[in-house]
Amino acid sequence: MTIINLPALKAETEALLARFAAEPAGPELDPYQALLLDREELPDPELAGVCDPNTRPKDLTIGGRLQARIYHPATDEPRPVLLWLHGGGFIGGDLRDIECATSGIAAAGNVIVVSLNYRLAPEHPYPAGLHDVRDTLDWIRDHQAELNGDGRIAVGGQSAGAALAAGACLLARDEGRPLPDRQILCYPSLDVDRDTESYRLFDGTFLSIAPGGWSSAQYFPVGEFPATAIPLRAETLKGLPPALILAAGRDPLRDDARNYAARLEADDVPVRLVEYADTMHAFLNFPAVLSAGRHAIELIASDLREAFQAPV
Repeated sequence: MTIINLPALKAETEALLARFAAEPAGPELDPYQALLLDREELPDPELAGVCDPNTRPKDLTIGGRLQARIYHPATDEPRPVLLWLHGGGFIGGDLRDIECATSGIAAAGNVIVVSLNYRLAPEHPYPAGLHDVRDTLDWIRDHQAELNGDGRIAVGGQSAGAALAAGACLLARDEGRPLPDRQILCYPSLDVDRDTESYRLFDGTFLSIAPGGWSSAQYFPVGEFPATAIPLRAETLKGLPPALILAAGRDPLRDDARNYAARLEADDVPVRLVEYADTMHAFLNFPAVLSAGRHAIELIASDLREAFQAPV
């Protein structure tokens, strides 16, 4: 494991958490009403940053129903395609929230990024979002010429999106479908109702994963959870694509990242684990104020350049 311990990480995290804590409380609403309002809120560019001007964003609809945004790097040469999945606890989030990250990865990584708005619970519980990822990977393979792709595909995401990326890799392996060439999992949510050290230390630091939460009940199936919903409980991780995993040191999900990396390594899957010390969950959503987010964009881009042997 590599620890990134930049001098500003702790102070930036504390300042952002204090900013959120000082915001006035909104009206008391039932969870679903609050969710609908949250889905309408646009990201603040002072926190989320802006789209990289060196990319060419284009909106499209995949399969006649899924909204996506494509970011092309400056080159006209065919390049690998990265499917990226936003976070949001399987119930929220939007591709607009992470445009600085997705466009930055495209520009610096010299890859084509497809940022997807998959279906969300409670309207569409598991496995709807997972099937959207599976179907979009198929769509990317079938539209390489249209995308200017070169045939190589990676999949990645943040938090719940990382869980969908990991689950899609498991699903492809178990169904005998083509596997992505690489997976990138940023502060992934890979289990449920867990009692880990990071949960005990950091639950409630921007994110709560306490058992019995409303959002989890909206997404996860009743009864026994399949491994494609909670990848840490997969019987084996053998045969999965090589992985880059990013963790936040001050995150209740930190140990999901650590434990999945250890499982992959034990099952002979090449894996690189990088942890940002003293940094909160969702740091890629706030690269304008968290240097961890900016560093991670460059790190992911560098990893993809190396994996796909792209020029700097």
